[in-house]
Amino acid sequence: MIPFLDLKPQYQVLQQEILHRIKTVLEHGRFINGPEVTELEEKLAQFVGVKHALTCASGTDALLIPLMALGIGPGDEVITTSFSFVATAEVIYLVGATPVFVDIDLETYNLDLNQVTQAISPRTKAIIPVSLFGQTPDLETLEKICHQKGIFLIEDGAQSFGASLNQRYSGSFGTVGTTSFYPAKPLGCYGDGGAIFTNDSDLFTRMKQIREHGSEKRYYHTRLGINGRLDTLQCAILLAKLERYPKEMELRQLKALKYQKGFSDLQSRGLRLPNVLPQCRSVWAQYTLAHPKRDFIRSELEKLNVPTDIHYPRIIPDQPWYQSRLTQSHQSWPKARQAAQEVFSLPLYADLPDQVQDHIIDSVRKVCFNL
Repeated sequence: MIPFLDLKPQYQVLQQEILHRIKTVLEHGRFINGPEVTELEEKLAQFVGVKHALTCASGTDALLIPLMALGIGPGDEVITTSFSFVATAEVIYLVGATPVFVDIDLETYNLDLNQVTQAISPRTKAIIPVSLFGQTPDLETLEKICHQKGIFLIEDGAQSFGASLNQRYSGSFGTVGTTSFYPAKPLGCYGDGGAIFTNDSDLFTRMKQIREHGSEKRYYHTRLGINGRLDTLQCAILLAKLERYPKEMELRQLKALKYQKGFSDLQSRGLRLPNVLPQCRSVWAQYTLAHPKRDFIRSELEKLNVPTDIHYPRIIPDQPWYQSRLTQSHQSWPKARQAAQEVFSLPLYADLPDQVQDHIIDSVRKVCFNL
């Protein structure tokens, strides 16, 4: 079976840089809060175009820490999408707040902004939009909404580091932006990792303290915190990968464009292709198609040695733990549920071999024309 994601070719290209970075850390021995942590944070902030970047232990911590720093908790509501990985809602419950789930736009799988405005209540303290599959929602409009209503905008950019909207990078919008460095992400480390972005210096200080067990200095803890640090070795690996990342972004664009061209005539066969809005630039965290006969197509592709995956097969409000705790009177998210029943993703990464992608395209075409 063709691998859905193969990171070995990337490692082969970056092997010398990665091993040199790792060796440097092994020699200086500062495995926690070593110099590579600060170096990476400075380069990430420069890349995104914000004053501050704060590395942390995971994309989940990247969402949890801002919620804690902003004082969001019991009695507060946070509007978010019904169609995402569970971590987006998990952190809202972890701080004691209540998630208010809204439906999506099937063109992009991102938040339906009309439903967002309808969901705002006096208890709303924040909106967490997800930049799903590598494309941001209309964060500029969400910024305006949040400014008018006096609420916080926290972008879940776990899948969209390097994506842009009107030439502004994901992570630079609103109160806080976040991302994940999970290995399968467009920019991934060799374990769990994440980062937080902000222009608010006071908020940055609070978040940094929370990341370090709520400490202003060693053994002096002025707030409740967590152990949310990203270790020096992972930062070193990310520094090596970040050098090549702009090229990888271009390679991902070319791979996605090749898929788009290869499948353009299959829309008449019921296949729904990814739709990137004109003002957006996706980093293609996933290349996600949709079809009412999704399960049959996946089964046939497996016979042709083509792997697929589903992001995501069940909407968050339908997850058993979350379903039992819903307080929303309106519990219908038809577009999100349709997406969960129809979407499937194909392999897409910067070093995907041309011959492998050709086989995938030919296989998808064969299956769709035999429907």
